[in-house]
Amino acid sequence: MFLRKSMARSLIHRSQFYRIGQMALCTLPLVSGAGLSETFAYEPPPPVKVLVTYHSLSGNTERLAEAVIDGVKSVPGTQALLKRVGKVTADDLFSADAIVVGSPVYWSNMSGEVKTFFDNWQFKFGVFPEFKMRNKIGAAFATGGQVSSGKEVTMLTILAAMLGNQMIVVSGGGAFGASATTEGDSPGIDNQELADAKELGRRVAEVAVAMRRGSSH
Repeated sequence: MFLRKSMARSLIHRSQFYRIGQMALCTLPLVSGAGLSETFAYEPPPPVKVLVTYHSLSGNTERLAEAVIDGVKSVPGTQALLKRVGKVTADDLFSADAIVVGSPVYWSNMSGEVKTFFDNWQFKFGVFPEFKMRNKIGAAFATGGQVSSGKEVTMLTILAAMLGNQMIVVSGGGAFGASATTEGDSPGIDNQELADAKELGRRVAEVAVAMRRGSSH
């Protein structure tokens, strides 16, 4: 008789313990889920900003700039801004992770408007002495009337100005950047030149994204 009562009490205790355990397991996911949602809330990183700026009188350099923008937009996680050099503000310049500058060839060099844009980095925006453009990605593109009209010199002078500001320069679409011949046997901008400009924009954006990813580790 005593043994049966002991066994009955033991079964009751086990049943109560089992019910308590079930209740605890049922409530555990709710508590854990709430904690996880608060602790691990995902915030997407800010987009990498690429400024594409240019001077254009005939419209040819503008067309190439638009193709560069298309290349930038093809890379996820980027934000593209297209402006003429005379419209660029200090905030546009300093908030950008990468800057691509385009110029027509004037007497085998960059145009006066683009040269003034670079001069304004100091005289208008005050990049020195802090080297505010340091470690930003830089690239260049150019348009010229003839095959040998100074497009490479123009791009190299743009890149030289960037190097003087301790920027990291890259190429794409060509050895020194994207370029187009716009007169003679090759009037305007052809599809291959547009593709080269798009490739330049894509590479600049990819390098800028990789730089951001590396600096966050």
